[in-house]
Amino acid sequence: MRLLDRYIAKNFLVGYFISFFVLIGMCITLDLFVNIDEFVEQSGQGKGVLLRHIWSYYGPQTALWFRHLAGMITVIAAVFSLARMTKNNELIAVMASGISLKRILSPILLLAVLLMGLQIADEGFLIPRLASDLTRGRDEIGQPRRFPFWFISSPEGHLFCGREYNESTRTVEDAFIILRQQDASGQRWTVIGQVEAARAVYDASRKGWVLENGERMNVLAEQEGPSSLTSVEKIDFLASRLTPEDIGLRRQEGYKSLLSLGQIETLLNYPGTRKTDLAELILQKHSRIVDPIMNLIVLMAALPVLIRRDPKEIKSAIFISFLTTLGCFLTVFLCKLFATESIGGQVWPEIWVWAPVFLFLPIALLQIDAMKT
Repeated sequence: MRLLDRYIAKNFLVGYFISFFVLIGMCITLDLFVNIDEFVEQSGQGKGVLLRHIWSYYGPQTALWFRHLAGMITVIAAVFSLARMTKNNELIAVMASGISLKRILSPILLLAVLLMGLQIADEGFLIPRLASDLTRGRDEIGQPRRFPFWFISSPEGHLFCGREYNESTRTVEDAFIILRQQDASGQRWTVIGQVEAARAVYDASRKGWVLENGERMNVLAEQEGPSSLTSVEKIDFLASRLTPEDIGLRRQEGYKSLLSLGQIETLLNYPGTRKTDLAELILQKHSRIVDPIMNLIVLMAALPVLIRRDPKEIKSAIFISFLTTLGCFLTVFLCKLFATESIGGQVWPEIWVWAPVFLFLPIALLQIDAMKT
């Protein structure tokens, strides 16, 4: 690596880490300022416990914020490094030595590609491992949760309900399960019975729920008139691949964004997954590939604007680059917003999520090609 490449890479990495700590610090500060009262309620346990709860909440949230801000952090780092070189008239010295200004972009783009690995690892490995902590409210830190849940679909297609789920004992109080079966066409579900139990405890070794005072009633389909329930039969165990971790995660709105690619693929293949969830799962699946690519495209679109030989032009260049970045991210947001909507009776999440790539990649390449070097 040339001395110039090392110099540019060092400036870019310094700007990257400064941008990371500034943006994440702003997120933490603003959120803590708005919601400090929820942490102060626990101040009676001591300052040490209070600080530990704040750390326990914002530590996992940092991983989530980094996923959303990774593209912006990269652009700000590029602005930091190129603005510094422009201010010191270093770009003129580079041109005087016979080196094209396009050559300056190479180490920045190479490092941006390598840093994409951090975002991919964050989305694919770190966030899914922290999913349980990310679904906790600020007032739920440091204590086991108890909550009701309704109509959570299991991989087999059954619907699970419970008056209260105790996270510490992995126990469901007053469990109620609607048993369903898919017809031969695979397009329709039929209720075949229901299960009620005073308590249900998950048994990982048997892969199912141990029922206390469990009763099962099967649906008897009559030839004429509505179906009815048969007589009650005792049941002490119900096999199911729905785990307590699934209950804690899937009660949260937007839980699909916390899943890994493997978990998303598994849910897509479950017969119990509702059709209304399929579009969002497909959106999340493709977003894991598109988001890092879009972050790189945004950087490619912003970099040519920042290459200025005259230091007096750098302020306007920074302003234009941020407008370009904002336009790209706004387009991505709007496309994801429409990706799960039915338009003309059809839902096309794959087309919507990839649309910004096909729109902005040619623009970015044209801007780099039109650079005055």
